Amino acid sequence: MQQQQKYAFVIAGTSSGCGKTTMTLGLMRALMARQMRIQPFKIGPDYLDSSWHTAVTGVASRNLDAFMLPASILNGLFNQCVADKDIAVIEGVMGLYDGFGTASDYCSSAAMAKQLGCPVILLVDGKGVSTSIAATVMGFKTFDPSVNIAGVLINRVNSDSHYQLLKQAIEQHCQIPVLGRLPVMPNIELSSRHLGLHSAYEQKQNYEPCWQALAEQIESTVELDTLLALTRLSQLPLGNAEGLIEAGLGQGLTLALAEDQAFNFYYPDNLALLEKSGVVIKRFSPLADKQLPECQMVYIGGGYPEIYAQQLATNTAMHRSLQQAHQKGIPIYAECGGLMYLGETLTDADGITHPMVGLIAGNSHMGKRLTRFGYSEATANSDTILAEKGETLRGHEFHYSDFTSELSPVFDMTKRRDGVVEKNWQGGYQSCNTLASYLHVHFAQRPGLLHRWLKIAREHL
Repeated sequence: MQQQQKYAFVIAGTSSGCGKTTMTLGLMRALMARQMRIQPFKIGPDYLDSSWHTAVTGVASRNLDAFMLPASILNGLFNQCVADKDIAVIEGVMGLYDGFGTASDYCSSAAMAKQLGCPVILLVDGKGVSTSIAATVMGFKTFDPSVNIAGVLINRVNSDSHYQLLKQAIEQHCQIPVLGRLPVMPNIELSSRHLGLHSAYEQKQNYEPCWQALAEQIESTVELDTLLALTRLSQLPLGNAEGLIEAGLGQGLTLALAEDQAFNFYYPDNLALLEKSGVVIKRFSPLADKQLPECQMVYIGGGYPEIYAQQLATNTAMHRSLQQAHQKGIPIYAECGGLMYLGETLTDADGITHPMVGLIAGNSHMGKRLTRFGYSEATANSDTILAEKGETLRGHEFHYSDFTSELSPVFDMTKRRDGVVEKNWQGGYQSCNTLASYLHVHFAQRPGLLHRWLKIAREHL
């Protein structure tokens, strides 16, 4: 039987804020209208853009993170996700060549496109420019000739005459096809705040008419047939994501997953790995529910506890339920917002202090600027539920708060840039079988990473 043709492309921009997410969402919905099965992806550790991908397509958007995941594992996960799909639509991070430090070939959209063998569709802002747009595109084309920039899309161009001028300039000087444009559509602008876009999870507005209008606009002003012709995949990348988790190790276990407006930052690959081990996931709301579901393990991810601090503080029944689970030794793992919630108090941006769960002796305080941002490594200086002493986890931090505690931190943290250690600090706290830190971790970064957590949980069957 002949293998079905697959398509894939990276939507990359010249910088952050050039409209990548809006264009990506519109292309996804327009291709869905053509009955194509979409697998959305986001390059890097971002949770917010990917939440919108999931909302628009109904398919969990996966993160492609070259810092946290070895190439073989990342490629293997990519192949698994596209196995039953027609097309991979991959939203890039920042500008095309923006990576970790000054290295354009590490953790950048360009590097990921080369690793996966995917063409790039470059999105360029067309507002207030004419022939100079060709110089911008030419710079991106020649900066790394091994990157396959297969086509260009232009954002914020309302008139066809302006578009034709830009198209002619790019195609004449750069020999790259221009595939279409998107005009300014104010009704489709996504709102943002201190961590970036509002997550799709929080939105009560019905965006369906917006997605429909965006898809119809793209169908009329973007040459989708040409785009597809340019983005056929000749082969899938080489990789293997088997053996990351011991099958059956989680059999009979139930994980209580915090999921509501306050906590919803999770990598779908993490949850898929847990389920692959046999774990059953039951969701609960720290905002609304009065007790945990019956479980042997608890996972509280990141989110916006600072926005919902008063509501979290008043749900003391959930505090008691978590305290009881902690006292029983049920292993609880919390990331970033989860750490803030499990501390004793949270002081919000207005200076109001709210009582929290109190599993970790310490207090979080919201600041006016990013406390830490970016990739880092965490080497355990004692045994934890995720890593034995001496083992290193790779992850990402992005937070405006700081956590102070008299407990001894369990991780020696390192941030490197361009191979040079930029900063060292300590972080993360474990009390009994409760581990909480600011680090967001992708569980697929090495085989067996989840085994300690699962084995401790099995003691409570």
